Amino acid sequence: MADVDAANPESNEPDYKRLHAYSLVRNTDMDDEMLSEAVDTAVTACDKFPENMEAAAQMLKQAMDTKFGPSWHAVIGEGFGFEITYEVKNLLYMFHNGAYSICLWKCA
Repeated sequence: MADVDAANPESNEPDYKRLHAYSLVRNTDMDDEMLSEAVDTAVTACDKFPENMEAAAQMLKQAMDTKFGPSWHAVIGEGFGFEITYEVKNLLYMFHNGAYSICLWKCA
């Protein structure tokens, strides 16, 4: 276990949260423009609603529906598994801040 720095009270976070303080795209088949928009929107939603992942997922879904057409689905949380059917070129699976997984896909 890492030593806690007495001069820095912020260092009480677990190691995995400090190591992954960025977004990591795990799997995607989106084009670059759509991917950039989806990642930016997902990060914004998670930062805006840090305690309410349902509201963050709803914000992400509504933004994607508006920009790229209807039938988007979003799941944001920790400790979940999934098996989905999706339209080709419309899948994003990423991690954010070391704690949250984000799965975004389109299925008509």
